[in-house]
Amino acid sequence: MVLDPGVTRIADDVASGALSALHATEEALARIAARDGEVHAFLYTAASTALEQARAVDDKRARGEELGRLAGVPIAIKDAICTRGLPSTAGSKILEGYVPPYDATVISRLRAADAVIIGKTNMDEFAMGSSTENSAFGPARNPWDVTRTPGGSSGGSAAAVAARMAPCSLGSDTGGSIRQPASFTGTVGIKPTYGRVPRYGLIAFASSLDQIGPFATDVRGAARVLSVIAGRDPRDSTSLDAPADDFEAACGRSVRGLRIGVPEEYFAEGLDPEVEGSVRAAIRELEAEGCVVKSVKLPHTRFAVATYYVLATAEASSNLARFDGVRYGLRAVEHDPRDLRSMYGATRDAGFGAEVKRRILLGTFVLSAGYYDAYYRKAQQVRTLVRRDFEAAMREVDVVCSPASPTAAFRLGEKVDDPLAMYLNDIYTLPASLAGIPAMSVPCAPTRNGLPVGLQVMARPLDEATMLSVAAAWEARSPAQNLAPPRRAS
Repeated sequence: MVLDPGVTRIADDVASGALSALHATEEALARIAARDGEVHAFLYTAASTALEQARAVDDKRARGEELGRLAGVPIAIKDAICTRGLPSTAGSKILEGYVPPYDATVISRLRAADAVIIGKTNMDEFAMGSSTENSAFGPARNPWDVTRTPGGSSGGSAAAVAARMAPCSLGSDTGGSIRQPASFTGTVGIKPTYGRVPRYGLIAFASSLDQIGPFATDVRGAARVLSVIAGRDPRDSTSLDAPADDFEAACGRSVRGLRIGVPEEYFAEGLDPEVEGSVRAAIRELEAEGCVVKSVKLPHTRFAVATYYVLATAEASSNLARFDGVRYGLRAVEHDPRDLRSMYGATRDAGFGAEVKRRILLGTFVLSAGYYDAYYRKAQQVRTLVRRDFEAAMREVDVVCSPASPTAAFRLGEKVDDPLAMYLNDIYTLPASLAGIPAMSVPCAPTRNGLPVGLQVMARPLDEATMLSVAAAWEARSPAQNLAPPRRAS
């Protein structure tokens, strides 16, 4: 099947004329039609505009013009990323029907690279969640077992790639929202260094943590997408003026002699034994490939969850204040428009879901007079300690490897009524987010009942190349290579 080879094969075949962009797009749309009723990875499918884009790519090739690095590649976009002319709701009723008049920077770069945008994917509302159950439009489901979550908040983006409805997608990662879904769905997911990829056009959750990154079926495909979307954007003051390396080339580098750190704190109580066994087996294989494995300490890991949920909720309470029913999105029209306070309250009450309300309230509390120093300022200080832990570890090793999640995918409904249990699901991804370093998940051997497991690889800031070289070296030896969810009879 056309989409199974992945990003690089599709793009190279379209560029050479061995495959038409139109055929690749038609197959992607056919797979969405056949499978998404069960998985619910997509909130909106852009069939007509996708076919137009594909025809334009084929016409460009017919004229003899050079094609971009993602020529004809169907790509799905998390619904928190603004796309001109397509709905962008961030999974929330407060933005239901909103169509941005502009593209996010990453979308502009995908278009310039001749990618084909096939639709917008399901997500936890405003990226707040770990299971996609907080979506205002119903949960996404894991293609490996539709009774289970694909993770969150970028669960729809991960599920779309896992189910082979698209060879790649974009998600966003604030505290693990790319890496945890990638782990749960057996896909490759990358959170770049903070500032590596511009956030202009990303509907904000927590601005000092949010990063856009790719999902793909393989490491090389994710690396190519990252190469396209990375690089400075003057419209995003937090984007870094760093060269966008050829990340794909890094996937072929030898890893012999590279030092891999294994943090003791990530292999402690609460880690599922099957997940631990799968991850440790991957690390042993990297050692057999010539890497040097040594133990490292990240002592402030135990404070990461508390620190994150102070800082992220504080930023959310500020960012979400813009949704007031005045300029765009939902408005509670039954209230007297002269009474703004009443209209604001009614609009937000009707438009925001329970988890978003919970986090706004938490964030407002930690920023309030009398509590700012005790919570927000203290959390910023602990964040510095977490970053220093990684700086110290990275003086001894080149990458740090760990589980991406303490468990395989859990069942839908299993944790939705227990916020703390849900928050603890991101315990291994949060530290890298707080430190701003690059991190990714690549599939390991699955559990006995066939559920995917992810190896997390973390590297120094702006050293995605080394991270990708290690991930690709493991992928080449992995028993999970080319594994896909079982095809169900139609």
